[in-house]
Amino acid sequence: MPGTVLLLAASPVGRGRLVNAAGVLPVLAAVAPAVLSGADTAHVVELADPLEPQAVLTRLRAAAAAPGPLTVYIAGQLQLDRRQRLPHLALARTTAATLRYTGLPWHWVREELRLRSAADTALVLDLHADGEAWRYVAEHGLDCGPHSTVHGRVAAAGGRRGPAEPAYMKAVATLLRSGRRPPLATLHEQALVRIGGAAAGRDLVLAVAGGAAPRPPSAHPLVRHDRPRPDAAVRTGPHAHADTRTGQDPHAAISAAVRDGRHVDADGFAARHEQLAVRAHGSASDEALHWAEVRADLAMFAGDPVRSCRAWLAVARTRLGAGQTGDSPAVEAAVDRAHHQWGLITDAAPARELGSALAELRLRVPGRRSGALENVRQHLRQLQAAP
Repeated sequence: MPGTVLLLAASPVGRGRLVNAAGVLPVLAAVAPAVLSGADTAHVVELADPLEPQAVLTRLRAAAAAPGPLTVYIAGQLQLDRRQRLPHLALARTTAATLRYTGLPWHWVREELRLRSAADTALVLDLHADGEAWRYVAEHGLDCGPHSTVHGRVAAAGGRRGPAEPAYMKAVATLLRSGRRPPLATLHEQALVRIGGAAAGRDLVLAVAGGAAPRPPSAHPLVRHDRPRPDAAVRTGPHAHADTRTGQDPHAAISAAVRDGRHVDADGFAARHEQLAVRAHGSASDEALHWAEVRADLAMFAGDPVRSCRAWLAVARTRLGAGQTGDSPAVEAAVDRAHHQWGLITDAAPARELGSALAELRLRVPGRRSGALENVRQHLRQLQAAP
């Protein structure tokens, strides 16, 4: 089956640039698509210094929904937003003051990959971080979710003049130009050897295969992945990863059903896991909400925006009812996804019904994009004026 490759290189224009991320794209682009992917053939999408986070999200979402193996190569810089202190990938227009609105929240990457399987999904990362972002990753890890293998590094910004080079990614690209892609763990180790002592003591090495973190070379600090985190239950709970009867990741079976067009089977499988999670942990638990979100995405893949919007609204209400704030990433994501699906509804009756509920939620969850509430109100006025 053909694979998909997403090449993303992003860093701010101007003095805030820590790394010349886009400089690695010509080297990566010289590698045959099949080698970049590890599949017989592959479709390659390239994003060089993108301006808008929504544009990156659209490309990432399309890549995640594509059948076959997916490899995402990301070179860029990490920063923490001032409000929530969460990691973002800085884009071309990003400044320290505007990061929350002009950068790509890292949890978007995790969220978009949640329906995939680590067996056919890989992230290769060469990220540079300022001091506070580097410390954040050292203490908390870089959460990419349990549904992808991750290899790469997070380098501390040096004291040199001018932006650094993405040496790790260039080493990966140079190795791949040999014409074959070894197992990613091997490729990762070879790239680390190539960049050598220049990175010793300043790199946080990322080496995660399906949730397990092998020990990196001793010259590089270890990014801890066994540290308890708020989403630990979703990452390690039995309903999030393994079917209790087969011991296999249910997400792989669900993804296969979606690729085959068996949308009813996929939703039924997810619904059973959601019911198990509700009975075991409660409807507001991370486990149950994970499966509710999966079902909302499955409705989107099935081309049912009414059901998808309704599901995302329910997820947002449940999270708010459980005490999560309106600016928490999970709540914002749920309302934004409900808003997007609502905009795709063509039947006026459910659009009016769900639009009223969305407008009520937008009062509590305005989101990152200005004018979201007014957009809902304007569209509702048009719907109400229609015959």
